[in-house]
Amino acid sequence: MTELSRISTQRSPVSSAERTNSGRFSELDPDKLRGGYYTSDSLARWLCDWAIRDANDLILEPSCGDGEFLLAATDRLATLGAKGPSRANHLFGVEILSDEADKARQRLRSQLGHRAADVVETSDFFAWWSRRNRPLFDAVVGNPPFIRYQSFPEPHRSRAMDIMVGQGLSPNRLTNIWVPFVVAAAASLKAGGRMALVLPAELLQVSYAAQLRSFLTDRFGKIDLIACNELFFEKAEQEVLLLLADDAREAPCETNPCQVTLTESASVAHIVKRKPASVLKGASPKTICHDSEKWLKYFLSAEEIAFMRKLRTSGVATPLSTYASVNVGVVTGKNQFFVLRQSEIEKRGLQGHTMPLVSRSAHLHGASIGKRDWKELSAQDQRVHMLHLAPINGSKPKGALESYIRLGEEEKVHKGYKCSIRTPWYAVPSVWVPDAFVFRQIYDFPRVVLNTTEATSTDTIHRMRCKTENPRAVIANTYTYLTAASAEIEGRSYGGGVLELEPTEAEKLLMPAKLGPAMSIPEADRLVRDGRLADVLEENNRLVLMGQMGLSRNDCRLLQAIWEKMRDRRLGRRRAKRTASK
Repeated sequence: MTELSRISTQRSPVSSAERTNSGRFSELDPDKLRGGYYTSDSLARWLCDWAIRDANDLILEPSCGDGEFLLAATDRLATLGAKGPSRANHLFGVEILSDEADKARQRLRSQLGHRAADVVETSDFFAWWSRRNRPLFDAVVGNPPFIRYQSFPEPHRSRAMDIMVGQGLSPNRLTNIWVPFVVAAAASLKAGGRMALVLPAELLQVSYAAQLRSFLTDRFGKIDLIACNELFFEKAEQEVLLLLADDAREAPCETNPCQVTLTESASVAHIVKRKPASVLKGASPKTICHDSEKWLKYFLSAEEIAFMRKLRTSGVATPLSTYASVNVGVVTGKNQFFVLRQSEIEKRGLQGHTMPLVSRSAHLHGASIGKRDWKELSAQDQRVHMLHLAPINGSKPKGALESYIRLGEEEKVHKGYKCSIRTPWYAVPSVWVPDAFVFRQIYDFPRVVLNTTEATSTDTIHRMRCKTENPRAVIANTYTYLTAASAEIEGRSYGGGVLELEPTEAEKLLMPAKLGPAMSIPEADRLVRDGRLADVLEENNRLVLMGQMGLSRNDCRLLQAIWEKMRDRRLGRRRAKRTASK
């Protein structure tokens, strides 16, 4: 059987960016190389205490690793009255790595004796799940592996995807393997069963988990999510949360729909030192909408959620896509070769073969970028020139240009994937000048920046093209608490606290359904550059939110509170990470 590069149940999910293309851990970090992110004993016990409620419960751990959750489940059964080796009759773990499975059996032997060998099966979980005679369980506990689709080998990947299809979902090449683990685990439960898992916080926000969110609310009567601004795993970049899913169902119940709550805690210690009921006490259930909404909104109160939904459906607000399209910036295939400084152009004689470029969001200081701004960046020898060579009647470059292209070939630039699939390899496609730039990664406010230069951008910044309206009017009307609040809900954030918007997410940002007076772009630009964004937003409260949209002052304050709550939450994780690293 093919060995999977995976994180065992006791290891935290780790970002796909932290893996090499083979799916194995980067050798730069010994902890990553050995998968050394372990779920604490106390957290495993806390989850088992919630999920296991009777001495006769049958318990599944679908990716048991070295057995931390199984050991906690064994102790929990003892607390409930089940004693001795007979507890093995109530436990079942699956582990694909034989060494890890052996460790789990060895750890369980002190509690279960020779019966420990019966508890853990060395197998691919998806192959085991597909057997006809598999039992159903009262509880599922654990921490599924987090592996990119491309790094998950066959035949395991096809089995996992087939299970998702069989459960009514449509996986794609973005689907991380923790998703089918959750689907198969949920489908392993008896009616009324429970599932307690450590999952990536991506569950709340990424598009490839959207179907899973609907699946879970169809399959359970109640779902409690527990997030923590202190990362559960000290060295892992990936933010995680606890999923407590109760009252398993075979189908959704319209008369008794699923209730979802989201609870935040200051620290992991604050969670595990209290009983589950105490941690969840006071969490208010939210009304579920089976649409593209992300569960990030559940960090808000029921009143705040209802207000944002009303704005989206009442006709006073509309998505940015009404006025403009948002696309990725230019993908050069090798920025080190194609993105140049003025000094490099002069040194290599490439004058006349480049076009203006914005290559970093740090180049965008206000609400507008003009030719003077760009010339200042060029004079500072910033990387703001892009080699732009369209094929000309099949003719080959000559002189200095030919020499530079030959240098690129010597350095194997043309062998990179993006360069290798185009002809000629040095002709960068999809080069056009946008009406505006849209920040892809956001620290504070989701700025849209008017472009009055001849510049395009790399894919670190999105490009916006207006449909019919004047770009200045569209951009001016995005500088509001409405757009800021919707960005926090539509985007996604990771362990570092930065908000990220993909083009489809940026197009969902809310703005007025009817464009009208707003602070002018030159004035907004001046204030933003002076660090006075708040003045812009306050003035647009009067002009846009109240004047155009008819919102009350209390509505404006509610939008501001929503934005600040969501923004401060993710920035709090950034500060917590910095503090922990000192």
